[in-house]
Amino acid sequence: MKAFKILVCLGVLFLTCSSFSLFKKKAKPEVYMVGVSASFLDSVVYFTDVQSVKGVSLNEQGILLNRSTFSDQFDYYLEGSLQLKERVCFIYYATKKEKLEKNLMKIKAKYQGSVIKQVNESDFKFTNEEETE
Repeated sequence: MKAFKILVCLGVLFLTCSSFSLFKKKAKPEVYMVGVSASFLDSVVYFTDVQSVKGVSLNEQGILLNRSTFSDQFDYYLEGSLQLKERVCFIYYATKKEKLEKNLMKIKAKYQGSVIKQVNESDFKFTNEEETE
C-alpha cells in the first residue's frame, strides 16, 4: 500500500511538472524584412533596406502575423515624409538574411524597367508594435 501511494505521488508530480512545460512561451524569432512600394500611376518603385526586426510572431507554418502593420508603417512613412499617396506596399520577410536577399534580387529583376529608389534605414525603420506593449 505504501509503495502504491509513493507511485501515485510520483505520477502526480510528473504530470504537474510536464504540464508547466507546455505553457512555456516560445522565443520569438528575429525576422529580416524589406518593404516594397509601387504605384499604378508612376514607374517609381521604393525599396527599404533589409532590416532586422526582433520579437515578431510567426505561426506554425512560419507566416508572419500582423503583416499589415508593417506594410502600413511603410505606407504612412511614404505618405507623411515623401507625400506619396495611393501606393501599394508589400512586405517580404525571412528568418535568414541570405534567403531574403536572394528573393530581393528576384523582386528587383521584375521591376527592371522601373525607376528603383532606395529608402535607407536611417530614414525609415520598421518597429515591432508587439514588443513595445
